[in-house]
Amino acid sequence: MQSLLYGVAVLACPVGMGVMMWMMMRGQRRRPDDASAEQQLAALRAEIDILKADRAGQSTSGHS
Repeated sequence: MQSLLYGVAVLACPVGMGVMMWMMMRGQRRRPDDASAEQQLAALRAEIDILKADRAGQSTSGHS
């Protein structure tokens, strides 16, 4: 009985690691479709442009 518990304890780590790796790889397969990725990229680029314009406005008014 004691050796059975020892065997289960020894196998718990590699089995748990394998399950976690399987779940992580399964999650990576779910990629957003290209349309939503393009929309997100366009939104981020627009936000960068707004921030750059705001930063340029602050630097010109700060030096006056």
